Amino acid sequence: MEYSKSHIDVKTIISQFDITGDYLNFEPINVGHINDTFLVKTINENNPDYVVQKINHDIFKDVDKLMINIHRVTNHIKKKLAANEKTKNKKYLELVKTNDGRLYHQEPKGNYWRCYVYCQNGSANYDEISPGMAREGGKALGKFQSLLSDLPDGILYDTIPDFHNLEKRLRTFNDSCKKNLATRAQSVQEEIEFFNSRANDMLKIHQLGKQGLLPLRITHNDTKFNNILFDENANALCIIDLDTVMNGYVHYDFGDAIRTLANTAEEDETDLSKVKFNFNLFENFSKGYLEETISILTKTEIQHLAFSAKLMTYIIALRFLTDYLDGDTYFKTKYPNHNLNRARNQMQFLLQMEKDFSRMEEVIEKFSMTSGHNIL
Repeated sequence: MEYSKSHIDVKTIISQFDITGDYLNFEPINVGHINDTFLVKTINENNPDYVVQKINHDIFKDVDKLMINIHRVTNHIKKKLAANEKTKNKKYLELVKTNDGRLYHQEPKGNYWRCYVYCQNGSANYDEISPGMAREGGKALGKFQSLLSDLPDGILYDTIPDFHNLEKRLRTFNDSCKKNLATRAQSVQEEIEFFNSRANDMLKIHQLGKQGLLPLRITHNDTKFNNILFDENANALCIIDLDTVMNGYVHYDFGDAIRTLANTAEEDETDLSKVKFNFNLFENFSKGYLEETISILTKTEIQHLAFSAKLMTYIIALRFLTDYLDGDTYFKTKYPNHNLNRARNQMQFLLQMEKDFSRMEEVIEKFSMTSGHNIL
């Protein structure tokens, strides 16, 4: 989409925020599917540039709670980094308040806007992920969770309740199979059986949590690998897109990062022979992650890290097939079978991980012991 000042007056929007420097121009940042995002450049090169986002309040109904979550998390990270001589200059996602001290600006016509300091030289656009980048990404996620490990439980709001609640996702899936609104169920019986045959095993994290055997922590909950910014030297800078930061299990973050990192094909690739599990990237990510989290994780959490990669792949595949059965009402699609192809892609990736699962567990055990935490 082409944006113009008549469409969205970014100059007026940015003037509502307490920025340093004078407005020069703006350009759209065409990433993500939820919020409209713009890079705002300032005149003086010694001043920072900024990112402003129009918050999608159709999805995030309570913008107050959403922004309180983000402020609490970013402020906590800022204080923790500043208190340590080794990390005091490390970058983090820095929220900018409005001129009257609010966390967001609301236009008279009802749109909500927020502002961040632009992370200079940071990029999430990379053609290929190297083993070194995978390890850096693991360290970035691990550091994120570690820094937030002493933020009091229950201090954050649920921005999307039951987001990764598999028990609820399965109920919704079964309802969709029965209702068969788009009359597609008969053509995907093999896929339906694929999910039903694995359902009990996949509920493991949910059940351990309900039994009190896994601690709730502050988690990101949408750790696609491109939510990690890297500099030009492939060093991880910070984690972005905190809309879904809330209470959860570490497995949601670790598992989704592996799901999006280690698949050798794009999420909607239809040639399933291209869908492989990149074990090398999994291994390097796991090493970096455990280097940062070994002191905070319990043995039970560590024991189920490898499993979480299967879990999060199963969940997103289930959601794709559910949406296909419902007539493609949630995910954006480009053609009639798009969601079905996405589901099959993720199913194939899950099958690849199932073949390598014992090796995945061995990797987690090896690096947990190397880091000083024997999980046996």
